[in-house]
Amino acid sequence: MKTKAAILTELHKPLSVEEVEIPAPGRGQVLVRIKATGVCGSQLGEIDGRKGPDKWVPHLLGHEAGGVVEDTGAEVTRVKPGDHVVLHWRKGPGIEAKTPAYDWNGQRVNAGWITTFQDYTIISENRLTVIAPDVPFEVAALFGCCVTTGFGVIENDAKLKAGETVLVIGAGGVGLASIMAARIHGAGVILAADIHDRKLALARECGATHTIHSRKKDLRAAVEKILDGRHLDVVIENTGLTPLIELGYEICGPQGRTILVGVPDRREKASIDTLPLHFGKVLTGSHGGGIEPAADIPRLLELWRRGRIDCSKFLDGGRRYKLDEINEAIEALRSGAAIRPMVWMGEGKR
Repeated sequence: MKTKAAILTELHKPLSVEEVEIPAPGRGQVLVRIKATGVCGSQLGEIDGRKGPDKWVPHLLGHEAGGVVEDTGAEVTRVKPGDHVVLHWRKGPGIEAKTPAYDWNGQRVNAGWITTFQDYTIISENRLTVIAPDVPFEVAALFGCCVTTGFGVIENDAKLKAGETVLVIGAGGVGLASIMAARIHGAGVILAADIHDRKLALARECGATHTIHSRKKDLRAAVEKILDGRHLDVVIENTGLTPLIELGYEICGPQGRTILVGVPDRREKASIDTLPLHFGKVLTGSHGGGIEPAADIPRLLELWRRGRIDCSKFLDGGRRYKLDEINEAIEALRSGAAIRPMVWMGEGKR
C-alpha cells in the first residue's frame, strides 16, 4: 500500500512530498487514515535542528491529528476499524509498538510512534484515543497537542489557584489554550505578551485581561505597571527564546512558578540566578503539560461541547491546506500569520 507523505530529507530545507510504501500494521500498530493534522512549533524545531544533529533523517513528521482507524495489528484491543480517533504524542494506555519504517524507492524513511503529515500512517496503539464520530476532524487534531498541552500546563505544571496572576509569553496555539485554561480556573489577572497584534486580539478573546506588544513596549516595565505592586504567580514561556526565558524567570514572583513550554536551541544557554530556587521560586520544563490522554482528551472535549473551549480561535478562519501545500502551512506558522495551520488530506484551500 502506498501513501503520500511529507518527508524531512535534510535539516533547514522544505519538506518533500513523496509517495512511500506503507508497511502492514504489526503487533500493537494501527493503520489510520489521516483526515486533518495540525502543524506545531515542534515541527519547526525538528526542521531547524533545534535539538542538534538528526540521525533519523530522512523521516516523517507530525504529532497531532484526527483520523479514522482502517486496520489493526496483532494484540490491539483499544481501537477497531471505523473508530474516529485523536492522534497524540503523549503516551496513553495500550501497547507501545515498534516504530515503523516506510520505503521510498528503496530508501528507508524513519518514523516515530506517531507521524501525521501523510494520508495514511502507522501509529502505536498508545498514541490513539477513540472519540465520538461527531467531533470534527480539525477539532480532534487540536486535542492531540495544542489544547491539551495548554490546559495541562495550567492544571498540572503550574497548578494554578483561583485569583493568581499569570503571564503567558507567546500567544500561539498552546499560549491561547493556556489563557483559556487560566480563565476557566479563575485566574485573577491574565497577561499575554506577543509581537503580533492579531494574536494579542485573540488572547483578549480567549480571556486575557491585559495584553502587551513586546516589540512596542518593555515587557518588564509593562508587567510592573499593570500589576502595580502585585507579584506574578505564574509565567508560561512558550517561545523558547533564551532572553525571554531569562526575563520570564526574573519577573516571576519570589514564590512563583515559571513553566518552560517552548524548546530552546540546544546551542543557547540561559543564565539565571539560582538562589531564589532555594527559597520557593520554581523553574520547570513542561512535557506536553503532563496530560493523560485517555482521561484528559474526553474531559476537555466535554468543555468544548459546552462552549468553554472555543476551537475557532486556533483555526485561522477555517483556512485549509492540502498536503502538497505543507511547506506553505509551515511558513505561515513560522511567520506568525497562522495560529495552528490545519492540513487536510485530499482537500485544498477553501
